[in-house]
Amino acid sequence: MSARVSTLFFDMNSFYASVAQAEEPALMGRPVGVLTADAPNAACIAASIEAKRCGVGMGTRQDEARALCPGIVFRPVKHDVCVRYHHAILRAVDTVLPVHRVFSIDECSCLLMGSQQELAKAVGLGRALQAAVLRDVNPALRCSVGLGPTRLLAKLAAGLEKPGGLHWLLPEILPDRIAHLGLDDLPGVSSRMRDRLLAAGVPDVRAFYALDPKRARAIWGSVLGERFLRELRGEVVVWPETQRGMIGHGQVLTAGNKTAEGARLVARRLLVKAAARLRREGFVARSLHLSLRLQEGGHPSAEGQIRATQDTFFLLETLDRYWAKLPRGRIKAVNVSLGGLLLVGQATGDLFDAPVAEDAPVGLCHAIDRLNLRYGQNTVRFGELPPHYVAYTGAKIAFGRIPVAEDFLE
Repeated sequence: MSARVSTLFFDMNSFYASVAQAEEPALMGRPVGVLTADAPNAACIAASIEAKRCGVGMGTRQDEARALCPGIVFRPVKHDVCVRYHHAILRAVDTVLPVHRVFSIDECSCLLMGSQQELAKAVGLGRALQAAVLRDVNPALRCSVGLGPTRLLAKLAAGLEKPGGLHWLLPEILPDRIAHLGLDDLPGVSSRMRDRLLAAGVPDVRAFYALDPKRARAIWGSVLGERFLRELRGEVVVWPETQRGMIGHGQVLTAGNKTAEGARLVARRLLVKAAARLRREGFVARSLHLSLRLQEGGHPSAEGQIRATQDTFFLLETLDRYWAKLPRGRIKAVNVSLGGLLLVGQATGDLFDAPVAEDAPVGLCHAIDRLNLRYGQNTVRFGELPPHYVAYTGAKIAFGRIPVAEDFLE
C-alpha cells in the first residue's frame, strides 16, 4: 500500500439508538426506536441497527414500527445525554488522533500528517480509533471509518459499510468502487439536484464522474458543482469558510400549547432562548423573523430589520408587534430566528439614528443569564411561560449544531 490519504472521517452508527442501548445495557442487541418526544403519536428520529434491518427508519411512526418490527422498544431522545456521549467520544478519539472538525453530533474528521498518510498506517489508526471508542466510551457505540485524499471521499468511504466498517477511496479505484451508489447517495446531492442531473442527461454516478467540471458548474448553477466534482475525483479543493448568519429555534406545538395564546408564549420562549445564545456567543442581531406553520397548510410570517441588539426585552417587544400582524389560524408549529449577526463591537449605528441607551437592559439580561445558569432554568423568567412545558426547548440537537451545557440550563 504505497498510496496516501489525508483525511480520516468517522461516522457513529445509529447514534441516538446506540446511546439508548449504552444507557440501558438490557437493550443491547434488541430493536430500539428513538422518538422525537415521549408521546403516543411521536415518530422515530432514529432506529437501532436491529430495527433498521426490519425496515424501521427516521420518520417511522410507532404503530408502523411495531408492525414492521414486533418487539421493538421505544425511548424518547435525551439531548443532554447524547451531547455527553458525543464529548466522551471526542475524548476517546483524541487518544488516537486529534479531532480536526466536528460536522454534527455523530460525524467528525481527523487530518493525517506525515507518515500517518501512508495507507497501511492510516488503516491501523482507523482500527485503533474504533477500538478506543468501544473501550473508553461504551461497547454499544460502533463507528464506521473512511479514508481518502479529500473529505468528500473519506465521508463516502465511511458510508460504504455500516455498522463498524473501515474503507478507503482513492482515484485509482474510482469510479468503479462507488458506481453502485445512487446520485443522491453522494453527500451534498439532494433529491432536487439528482433530478436536475437526470434532466441534464446524467443518469448515474459513473456518468457524473466523467463530466467536464465546467458542465457540473452549469448544472449546479454555481461554482459549487465544479468544486464538488473535483473533490470527488480526489483533487484538493479549498472551500471558503462559511460565516454564522443566524440563530433560530422552532417547535411543533404540543396539544397543551395549540391555542393562539399558547403558540404566542411558545414563540416568546423560543426567542428568549435564542437571545441568551446570542449573548453567550458574543453576537448582536440586526433582524428578527417569525414564522408559523398552520394546520391548513399555510406559512404566514413577519420579519424586519432591527437595530443591532442583544436585548431580550426589546426583542420580545418587537416579536409582539410582529405577532399582531399575522393572520389567525390553527397553528401547528412556530419558528423564531435572529439574523444579520455581527460580533459585538462590529456593529455601527445608522448616522441619522438617535443614540440608543441599551447598556442597562443588556446588562440586566446578562445578570438573568447568570442567575438561571447558577440556580436552574427559569429561576428568573421573561414573562409568562407556555401552558405546557416541553423538554429541551431551544436545546435540541440539530444538523450542524450541538448544544452546549448552558443550553440545557438557561
